[in-house]
Formats: sequence, C-alpha cells, structure tokens
Amino acid sequence: MQKGKINVQTENIFPIIKKFLYSDHEIFLRELISNAVDATQKLKTLASRGDFKGELGDLAIEVKLDKKAKTISISDKGIGMTAEEVDRFINQIAFSSAEEWVSKYKTESEANPIIGHFGLGFYSSFMVASKVDLHTKSYKKNSKGVQWSCDGTPEFSLEEKPKKNRGTEVVLHVADDSLEFLEESRILGLLNKYCKFLPVEIIFGTEKLTEKKQDDKGEEKDVTVEKPRIINNTKPAWTQKPAELKDEDYKSFYRELYPMSFDEPLFNIHLNVDYPFTLTGILYFPKVKQNFEVQRDKIQLYCNQVFVTDSVEGIVPDFLTLLHGVIDSPDIPLNVSRSFLQSDANVKKISGHITKKVADKLEEIFKNNREDFEKKWDDIKIFIEYGMISDEKFRERAKKFCLLKNTEEKYFTLDEYKEHIKGQQTDKDKKLVHLYATDKDGQHAFIEAAKDKGYDVLLLDTPIDSHFVNMLESEHEDVTFKRVDAEVVDKLIAKEDEMPSKLSDEQKDKLKPLLQKHLDQQQFQVTFENLSESDHPMVITQPEFMRRMKDMSAVGGMSYMGNLPDSYMLVVNSNHRLIGKLLGEENAELQEKQIKQLVDLALLAKNLLKGEQLTRFVQRSVDLF
Repeated sequence: MQKGKINVQTENIFPIIKKFLYSDHEIFLRELISNAVDATQKLKTLASRGDFKGELGDLAIEVKLDKKAKTISISDKGIGMTAEEVDRFINQIAFSSAEEWVSKYKTESEANPIIGHFGLGFYSSFMVASKVDLHTKSYKKNSKGVQWSCDGTPEFSLEEKPKKNRGTEVVLHVADDSLEFLEESRILGLLNKYCKFLPVEIIFGTEKLTEKKQDDKGEEKDVTVEKPRIINNTKPAWTQKPAELKDEDYKSFYRELYPMSFDEPLFNIHLNVDYPFTLTGILYFPKVKQNFEVQRDKIQLYCNQVFVTDSVEGIVPDFLTLLHGVIDSPDIPLNVSRSFLQSDANVKKISGHITKKVADKLEEIFKNNREDFEKKWDDIKIFIEYGMISDEKFRERAKKFCLLKNTEEKYFTLDEYKEHIKGQQTDKDKKLVHLYATDKDGQHAFIEAAKDKGYDVLLLDTPIDSHFVNMLESEHEDVTFKRVDAEVVDKLIAKEDEMPSKLSDEQKDKLKPLLQKHLDQQQFQVTFENLSESDHPMVITQPEFMRRMKDMSAVGGMSYMGNLPDSYMLVVNSNHRLIGKLLGEENAELQEKQIKQLVDLALLAKNLLKGEQLTRFVQRSVDLF
C-alpha cells in the first residue's frame, strides 16, 4: 500500500474547496458524472481509432444510493486509470494557481467556478463527503485494480484491489452536514437538472413499466416489469443535424424542455456552427405576452451536453433572453465572472452570431411568407421592438421586417407606412405625423375623429411602445409620433391655416376660473382652441411629452416620474355654441350646473369620471330634463 500526502501547497485547501470554490454544493454530482462521461467518451474514441480492440459492451453510468451505509456511488465503464495515472491525476494536482485565485476571490460573490476550474472537478466530492474512495481499473492490457482513499485531509492511501471490469467507481461517504443528498428525490432532481441530456446513459435505480406480452394462449396482456431507470436523453435534438429533424421533432423537444408549458412555440432556429467557434443549440420564439411579464431563465446553457446555467445574461444580448431553448458551446469561458464574459472577444462573437441567425430567420419568414409573418406579428412584436431599442446591429436588420399595424388591422413596414401617410399627415414643418392609439376601445372617440379627417391611426399597445417610438423619432428627423388624445384633432397635425375665435380674450379670462374650480388644478389645465363649430364643446387631452415619459418610466428609465400625477388639458372649443351660451347665462345656479355637466361629459369621454362623481353626473343629467 502506498501512503502519502497530496501535493498541495497549503494544509487547508479542502476547507477552501468546501467553503469558497464551490458555493453551490449540489454541483458535486454534475462534476463526478461529467468525469465519468469523459472517461466513457475517451474509450469510444480509442475504439473508433482502433487503439482499443476489446468489447465496449454496456457503457451506461450508474448512480447508487445506500442510505444505511450513508454512501453515494458513481460508476462508469470507461478508460479507467492505472496506479501511476491515479498518482498523476489525483495526487499531483497543481494547487498553486488555485490558491492564488482563492486568495483573490474568496470574499467576492462571483467566486463560484463552473466545470472543473483548475482541475478540481473530482475534489468537489469533499463538499458533501467526509471520505472518498476511488476504485478503478484501466482499459490497458494486464492492468490491475487499484483503490485510492482520502478522508478530506492531504493524507491519502493507494493500494491494489481486485476489480473485475475496467472503469471507475467513486464512493462518497456522505458527511453529517450533507445527509440531504441521501434522499432519492434529491439525487433524482439533480440528475434531471444537470444530466438530462448527457451523451452516455445514466442509470439511477429502477422503475416499473407496463409492457404488452403474449400469454400461453397467444393473447396480449399488460405486464408490469421492473427495469433500470434511465434518466437522460443521450441524443437531444440540438445534437442532430437540422436536415434530419421535422417540425414535430422540434415541438417534441420543446415539450421535453418545458413540460409545464401549455403554449406551442411560434417557430425555432437551429444553431450549428463549427468555425471559428463551436456552437450548437435550438432557440424557440415563444408567444410574448402583452404585459411583458417574461421569464428570462428559459434559455439553458450547456457545455458538451452538461447543464451549466439558465442565467445567460452576458452570453446572449439582453433582448434574446426572451427566447426559450438551449445553447451548447465548449468555447464559452464558463468559470469567470459575468463582467469578464461581457468583454470576452469569443463570447462577443458568439453573441453576435446568435443575433445574426435570429435576424436571418425573421427576415426569411417575412420574405417567404409575409401573410404568415403578419399573423405572428402580435406575438413577436415586443421581442422585435425590444431588440431594435437595445441592439444597434439588430435594429439595422430589423428595419426590413419590423411592422406597424393600424386600427384597421392592416400591416406596413416602416417605409411603406411613410409612403401611406405622407399625403395627409405631413404638417406645416414638413414632418410626417404618425398618429397612434394605445387603447382601441378607450380612445375610440379620438380615433374616429382622426379618421373623419382622413388620417390613419396606428395601434401601439405594448408597454415598450413609448420607448420604441422615441427610438424611431431619434433615428428619423422627419418623423414624429402623437397619440390621438394628445391634442384636439385639429391640432394633432398642425397646418398653416387657423380658424378665428368667436370669443374675445376677456370672455376667455372670465370663463376660465369658472371651469377650473371643477377640476383638480394639480392635474388639469384649461386652454381654449379655435375649433370647428361641429367639434365637441370641451375635450380632455393628455399632452404627448409628459404622458410618454411616464409610460417609459413604467418599464425602466426615469423611475422618479412614476409618482407624479397624470397631467391633462381641458380644451375648450371657443367656437362652439354651448360655450357662448354659458357666458350669456344670467342664472348663476343654472350656469354652474351646465358648466359642471360639460366638464363631466369631457371626463366621461376620457374614462376619468368614476365613483361618486359619476353617480352625481347621472342624477344631474336626469334633473336637467
């Protein structure tokens, strides 16, 4: 038997492993099974090259629990190790660089490496084990079985121990502070999380299955059989060639990824790149809800089919985190901080490539089947607008397929819409005024008034549309956006000519305080406009700038504006006959009622009359007859 000390430069490296290097203790199972998969894949490679001429046989990796003995074992039938290899790979680990790294990062929150940082994957065992036994036998001819044992100190033992078959078994003697990992449900959960798509079968326990079998009379009967429980799909869709997959295969894989999802994805993109970096994966476009309550943890990141994380910020552009699916790349440096990821050149190339592939797919659908693209538009609109706002390269591509939908449910590209409205909706300053509504029903009267003028009205009803129109205005100097209730219809698109007023300035000054006393003066201002006699006597508008700023603050931006009250304008039509009648009314009490009635009518049209005010309005309306 060989005894000795693991070649480390510090006596306390094991507590450091337990406390700092792996803050998430559950990943020990991922690390050990990853090692087993590597050993198995190496044997397959040797066999394919003719360097191993024996029988491969069953290569499944098995995970076993023994609650009574307090052990977890992971066994493979891969290449195994000789005593010399155990000494080299297990005992002579280069800890000097690890120590330097630990001393730098052990007090920081980003000190959790992933996928065997500094070759410490095997030593993650000591996060949950008080003792680890490694029993192994090399695939090489005439190899003997050896066992390595360590109790979590630098002391180890290495001795010959017969082993019938090649491969490695790691046995963890679970420490008293980690007994949760002796529960079958806990291990099964970890296997489903980290090992669901590993390329080698993983067996954990058994399961009862119902099979059809013929009895002595030749009749089929259901028979319950107990079989090894295989927990993983070794050939997930993203590892296969796109030409080999049908639409149903992609949908089936989506259901495998998200068994609790009730919505089918709209379409998918299959990533398959091998130069200048390796990247595979499938990204799905989900139906993005109008309320923008989107889960951003729906893209799963894998490294050679080993699950790493579902937090991919920094690896893909922010707007692409709205997608669902899988990305697999061994070329992403997985064991460094997010800030490093964001500046890493390779990650930037991968991120840029994914953005390009997404834009290519959208443009392809738009060009090949615009009708189908328009049908999907409401479900992908937020995604595309968000991408245009946040990613300049995507914005340039998306200008070709970004659509605007009007209240008549007709769709236009940005350039098509400019052409559509330039005749009627160019103002005196040569700007193209895009009118829009955010609530088709609530702003119905304003929409109809605009249509009566021959104007077209867009429907922009998502939470980020205010940011979107801001972006479009900043990109195009000749374009401005106004919501239909931002001003009275005659003022929405300013023309050269203006109607004269039937009221003098003195009459306006006399009427203004009579109106203001029926309004909250913090929220409402009174103004007079020279409108057509056929327009309403009073209209409430909401000025574009402040209202848009508040809308933008609701989804990020100037959060301090969220507490400010909404601001409105009570616009009085100085040419309407009822306004002149009000001024001529000598009965002060009746004048008061009429003013209140007209103000309430304007509030009602804007859906601002509620509660007690609404009740009194109804009663007053009856009393006036």
